[in-house]
Amino acid sequence: VAAHYLYSEGSRVWIPDPDEVWKSAEIIKDYKEGDKSLHLKLEDDTVIDLKTNQLPFLRNPDILVGENDLTALSYLHEPAVLHNLKVRFLESNHIYTYCGIVLVAINPYEQLPIYEQDVIYAYSGQNMGDMDPHIFAVAEEAYKQMARDEKNQSIIVSGESGAGKTVSAKYAMRFFASVGGSASETNIEEKVLASSPIMEAIGNAKTTRNDNSSRFGKYIQIGFDKRYHIIGANMRTYLLEKSRVVFQAEDERNYHIFYQLCASASLPEFKDLELTCAEDFFYTSMGGETTIDGVDDAEDFEKTRHAFTLLGVKESHQMSIFKIIASILHLGNLEIHAERDGDSSSISKQDEHLNNFCSLLGVEHSQMEHWLCHRKLVTTAETYIKPMSLQQAVNARNALAKHIYAQLFNWIVEHINKALHTTVKQHSFIGVLDIYGFETFEVNSFEQFCINYANEKLQQQFNSHVFKLEQEEYMKEGIPWTLIDFYDNQPCIDLIEAKLGILDLLDEECKVPKGTDENWAQKLYDRHSSSQHFQKPRMSNTSFIVVHFADKVEYQCDGFLEKNRDTVYEEQINILKASKYQMVADLFHDEKDSVPVTPALKGASSKISVRSAKPSVKAANKEHKKTVGHQFRNSLHLLMETLNATTPHYVRCIKPNDEKLPFKFDPKRAVQQLRACGVLETIRISAAGYPSRWSYHDFFNRYRVLMKKREISKNDKKLVCKTLLENLIKDPDKFQFGRTKIFFRAGQVAYLEKLRADKFRAATIMIQKTVRGWLQRVKYRRMREAAITIQRYTRGHLFPNIQFRPPPRQLETIVPRKICFTRRAVKHWNGLPRKVVGSPSLEAFKVWLDKALAGMSCSYHCFLSLGCDLQNKEYKHLNEQLSTLTSAYATEVEKLKKELEQNRQNQGDDNRLVNLQEEIKSLRLELGKAHSERKIIEDTHDKERDLLRKRVSDLEDENILLKQEKEELNNRILCQSEGKKKGLWLHNTWNKLGIKEFFLKLERSRYQNLVKEYSRLEQRYDNLRDEMTIIKDVGLDKAAMDMTLFLKLQKRVRELEQERKKLQTQLEKKEKESKKSQVKDIIFGILQRQELESENKKLKNELNELRKAVVDRATQNNSSGDFQEGYSLLLNQLKSANEELEVRKEEVLILRTQIIKAAQQKETGKNMVIERENLVPFLSAPNTEYSLKTEDWGYLNEDGELGLAYQGLKQVARLLEAQLQDQRREHEEEVETLKSQMEALREEMEKQQQAFFQTLQLSPEAQVEFGIQQEITRLTNENLDLKEMQEKLEKNEKKLKKQLKIYMKKVQDFEGNSGLELTRQVTVQRKEKDFQGMLEYHKEDEPLLIRNLITDLKPQTVSATVPCLPAYILYMCIRHADYINDDLKVHSLLTSTINGIKKVLKKHNDDFQMTSFWLANTSRLLHCLKQYSGDTGFMTQNTTKQNEHCLKNFDLTEYRQVLSDLSIQIYQQLFKIAEGMLQPMIVSAMLENESIQSLCGVKPMGYRKRSSSMVDGDNTYSLDAVIRQMNTFHSIMCDQGLDPEIIQQVCKQLFYMINAVTLNNLLLRKDVCSWSTGMQLRYNISQLEEWLRGKNLQQSGAAQIMEPLIQAAQLLQLKKKTSEDAEAICSLCTSLTTQQIVKILNLYTPINEFEERVTVAFIRNIQAHLQERNDSPQLLLDYKYMFPVVFPFNPSSITMDSIHIPASLNLEFVNQV
Repeated sequence: VAAHYLYSEGSRVWIPDPDEVWKSAEIIKDYKEGDKSLHLKLEDDTVIDLKTNQLPFLRNPDILVGENDLTALSYLHEPAVLHNLKVRFLESNHIYTYCGIVLVAINPYEQLPIYEQDVIYAYSGQNMGDMDPHIFAVAEEAYKQMARDEKNQSIIVSGESGAGKTVSAKYAMRFFASVGGSASETNIEEKVLASSPIMEAIGNAKTTRNDNSSRFGKYIQIGFDKRYHIIGANMRTYLLEKSRVVFQAEDERNYHIFYQLCASASLPEFKDLELTCAEDFFYTSMGGETTIDGVDDAEDFEKTRHAFTLLGVKESHQMSIFKIIASILHLGNLEIHAERDGDSSSISKQDEHLNNFCSLLGVEHSQMEHWLCHRKLVTTAETYIKPMSLQQAVNARNALAKHIYAQLFNWIVEHINKALHTTVKQHSFIGVLDIYGFETFEVNSFEQFCINYANEKLQQQFNSHVFKLEQEEYMKEGIPWTLIDFYDNQPCIDLIEAKLGILDLLDEECKVPKGTDENWAQKLYDRHSSSQHFQKPRMSNTSFIVVHFADKVEYQCDGFLEKNRDTVYEEQINILKASKYQMVADLFHDEKDSVPVTPALKGASSKISVRSAKPSVKAANKEHKKTVGHQFRNSLHLLMETLNATTPHYVRCIKPNDEKLPFKFDPKRAVQQLRACGVLETIRISAAGYPSRWSYHDFFNRYRVLMKKREISKNDKKLVCKTLLENLIKDPDKFQFGRTKIFFRAGQVAYLEKLRADKFRAATIMIQKTVRGWLQRVKYRRMREAAITIQRYTRGHLFPNIQFRPPPRQLETIVPRKICFTRRAVKHWNGLPRKVVGSPSLEAFKVWLDKALAGMSCSYHCFLSLGCDLQNKEYKHLNEQLSTLTSAYATEVEKLKKELEQNRQNQGDDNRLVNLQEEIKSLRLELGKAHSERKIIEDTHDKERDLLRKRVSDLEDENILLKQEKEELNNRILCQSEGKKKGLWLHNTWNKLGIKEFFLKLERSRYQNLVKEYSRLEQRYDNLRDEMTIIKDVGLDKAAMDMTLFLKLQKRVRELEQERKKLQTQLEKKEKESKKSQVKDIIFGILQRQELESENKKLKNELNELRKAVVDRATQNNSSGDFQEGYSLLLNQLKSANEELEVRKEEVLILRTQIIKAAQQKETGKNMVIERENLVPFLSAPNTEYSLKTEDWGYLNEDGELGLAYQGLKQVARLLEAQLQDQRREHEEEVETLKSQMEALREEMEKQQQAFFQTLQLSPEAQVEFGIQQEITRLTNENLDLKEMQEKLEKNEKKLKKQLKIYMKKVQDFEGNSGLELTRQVTVQRKEKDFQGMLEYHKEDEPLLIRNLITDLKPQTVSATVPCLPAYILYMCIRHADYINDDLKVHSLLTSTINGIKKVLKKHNDDFQMTSFWLANTSRLLHCLKQYSGDTGFMTQNTTKQNEHCLKNFDLTEYRQVLSDLSIQIYQQLFKIAEGMLQPMIVSAMLENESIQSLCGVKPMGYRKRSSSMVDGDNTYSLDAVIRQMNTFHSIMCDQGLDPEIIQQVCKQLFYMINAVTLNNLLLRKDVCSWSTGMQLRYNISQLEEWLRGKNLQQSGAAQIMEPLIQAAQLLQLKKKTSEDAEAICSLCTSLTTQQIVKILNLYTPINEFEERVTVAFIRNIQAHLQERNDSPQLLLDYKYMFPVVFPFNPSSITMDSIHIPASLNLEFVNQV
């Protein structure tokens, strides 16, 4: 486009400004080729002339200002970018903006409510362009690309200190932790997040630019498995600023951990650290202020400790870490004194801080004291020790402190990585790089050089990636690719890292024994003076300038060598290696394997090189030759390799001002960072080609107004767009046609927007012209008609004598006649003869005058009579109308009177009166029953209430003091604002719903949430069980779950637990008794064995003697008779001897036991083993006293009397002893039972006391709820006991009934005759022919019944039958089982039915039709169990026939509860399926699709095109698609016979989801917050409301649910200018929260030039009006919220005997009864 057209009068441009960087101006005179200046007017009306050596940048149209993506701007240049960011930041409070592939994040210095969990869920699963810019959108894009492309991703967050890098990285990791939570129970995502407070404590510090500045770079890799769940993480760190440990500038602090530890020094576990406040330590007080406003160091320290614990760091290791940190503080407070000679120094042995340092690190005091002031020098000839001066000793101390902290930092990072490590194989990862941005200060040293070197590498990678993406886009669209010149900073990188570059020369100088910073600087001048990126300052010989991509930076050479060497004296390290604490020693033993990455010593002397004479240390010394610069270069190369192997995503953080003020924008600082972070380079690369890109579909919709009618009618939109552009833009190089998009050069979209605005302006003028003309014509007609009417009545008044009466339509002809009369009279005057006129005859003149006056009077009277006639005619017409209305009214009154008389006659009918009286009687009977039942319930309620009051009064009497305290606490709580808010909310809710409904809904919602949680746990249990079956390869039948059985088992478990405790106590008692009697049994057994052995020996001897005697006698006497006699005699003697032997044995045993008892009584307290060892020899050895006693006993017992007397006494003693032992045992048992009862009572009392104390701490409402829960628990337990008793009684009753039936049958058989029997048989046959509504099946056919009726049944099979047929069939089977009084069959059938339904639902968990089918059948079965339960409350609508079908024997109330819970689960699954099908359509249908054609054109969208803006919008959904889907849902539910109330609740829930999803997207998208979208949205809502009316669902409450969305649409359409508009908005938008209203106003975006933006002042006015509202702070609606579902009782009019079972169900084995 020609310059004279673009730079015409009225165009706006940008001109440079020293304060604001760029200033806006307007051209007041057209520019012509050759003009030397531009005539401009500034915003303050100042007129200036700008020389036109180079034309200024043009401003974008206002319609493009505030765009989400900077690449959507038509004019891409620095002032446009800066202005767009400023408008978004200050006016709309948007901190995120896209710039192509880069997310620009401006630090607001204020907490914003845009990072909550609901916002994470809102961005999860969305495309990057679908929502407003956000860090979550970048994280979601990375996560999605990782899953889709199976390629590792990286998010590179950069910016200068204070820009918000760490916070952005933290939020990105939080998003990954929420979206990709670990599948196992390890909670690895919590550990990943827990690493943040630790790293902030040890690596962040307060600087002049940022209160929480990261002083190191880190790259965190978050690992994912194949299912993209987090499995672990790894962290790499770069360039820790070690110098901060020993030096802080003014108003800065050391690392946070030092201040946190000092703030917690008073804790008892830190007493040994000998710490005080931070002001007392040199290393923490150098910056002056030791606190940060709004930061509690002690509280942060607790978070740090908690994070250490969460990551598995032991308490001992934590204490070691804190000891090392405390030792560094003590090291900084060492007092080093200079000696007199000035070349040496010393430390006092009594130095308190040295003692603390050595004790905390466990090192030798004397050695550390010595080597802090001396160092070892090694030459080729000898080794000697040299003292250090004061400055050298201070430098050495500082170097040691920095080295200790760096080693500790590395150790902590290593252990964090160990905690985050996993053994599971990593499938992919997402890396988050939080690294410093480009830095330049007044004094720039080694640290800034390394930071800027890293940014040069990152910028090169960024440029190549942007360039690569641009090239791919061009190639994909088939557009010729011409090489775009972009800045390549490879020469600058070569200057730094190439051979003999800056780092190489620095390392070489470090190797020189007497190398200095000055010599190194001279080498740089000599080597690189010819380089374009290297300059020497004019006024300095110890500094150099590097021309970086962002800016020139001058570096001071002082300290470069020392920081690059990172020198630490090895003698000090060796002392630390010998520490008695293992962790301290490990820190420094591993140092050769670690990679120090930070600059170290500052200002230390380097005149004497330090080398050790020990060979082992020389090896370590070689490792030390790796300088800091060398190590940093290697780690940076490794990082770049990692980033190049991933897909990068860029976040550039901008610091808006240096004062850290919220929402203040400093253009100078902002543009400086934009230049440094590469955003402007991205803009430049884009602007060099075709930056503006439009899909053909979007271009057609936006610019169709520029097309001709015949072109729009063509079907080929591409051809239409091509034709239009070729006609409008003559230069073919200004645009290119791709496969799916049109590419434009910079400025062309602005030109098209100008043409479009001109077209609209011309059309507007035409519309205005036409409307104004029409209004003027209407006004003219009214005025003309009014004038004619006035003339008519005036002339009628002047000429009343005209007698003719023309019709009204001839009134206009009267006017000329009227005038004619007047003219005739004048003519008559004029027509007099001259002689008459001029004659003096007066009589002639009188005659003429009389004639003329007579004519005029006649005409005047004629006109008056005509007006009167017209008025009379109108009056008559009105009278006729009145008379007709009066007659019609009279007839209507008569008709109504007749109907009233007929009604009175009908009411007097006697038959009807009798019927009514009968109904009244029946109703009275029912009312009496209800009253009696109510009385019973009230009596029971009164009893329970009296008991409860009695208990409460007892507790109140015992706890008066506690009650007073409770009341005081309640008064305090009530005074708090939260209580007021809660009370206000409850008051409003109660006013809306009523108290009863509110509590009912609250309880129902709580219960259904529990049911939902139960179903979730049950599903999880099923999944785990399936996995176990797969692992074990064993098929296990699914166990049936019965609620009644579950409750009984639960109670039985409690009883068994009590029995187990009792048995445990009895077992312990038995064990004690057995231990006591064990010794007695052992000793008694030993005595008995010894006695038997001795008797056995005696018997053997006697037997041998007898045998010898028999043999001798046999040899002497050979006669057989003598032999037999002798042998029998011997046998008799042997028997008598044996009997006597047994008696003696018993006596001996009894006597010995008595002796043992006596011995035990004497030696109580001795060990059992000692007793056994002492007593056994005593009893076994031959004792003289004992033998004498036995001999005396034999002597005294010659008569046998003493023996008998002793035996009697012995038996009496035994008897008494046995009785005594029995009584003792019973007594002990009673004591134990009493003790157990006391323990149980004590436990119960403690529980009650604890519960009582808990209730005292609760609010009054919570106390009431808690008391009700306790009472419900008690009543439930009592109910279970009563149910068990009832079941026992019912079983006895059944047995008695069966016996009674048997006896009755026997009596009938006995008394009956054959005739009766015949009659009875005939009666049975007749009943079998009549179907009783029962179905009989055999027990073994139950699985087949469940399979055919539930598991394998398809809804289409029974579609032509009665709705809910399976439910009716199941009830008829249940009824038969009830009829035959088979409780096991009822239980088995119901349990199998419930499990079968669950199995079907699990299999078809995404089938809406199947889920709806079983929801209808489950609810119908529930209704049948209620309707035929025999409960009068459910039988009010039953017929007599239906009452015959009620259950007779069983009460299935508990199964009704189980079926109700199952129905809730099915309902939730039904909505989940509907949600999954409907949710993807909502946003496109409600917000994006044009239901009203051509209402809104698409705005330019930039690089991040909306995902729905595809070719011809193929993947968009219209509102018709949503309505079709809703029709499908509704028809399916109606066809399945679902209750209308449930259908209404489903529709209400679906409408709530539509409302929530649409409103949430509206609140997060700037591109849809416009007037046209409000119109479109209101139309869409009206269509949905029309659908509700068409389906007769107005009573569902679904329309009221949409109220927030309706008000949001109205808010978009309302005027937003004056305070009256603000008041109207506040009064209208009552369903929207304050935050939502302000958010929509901030997002409001004009689509056309004629719309106006919402001013900041208007938004502030709205906020002031809404201050009194107590709204929820939550911005988004919870679209997953579910209203509590209610299943109202809906009885069926179908009788069981009228149901036909189709053959398609294959139920031949079921017989009709």
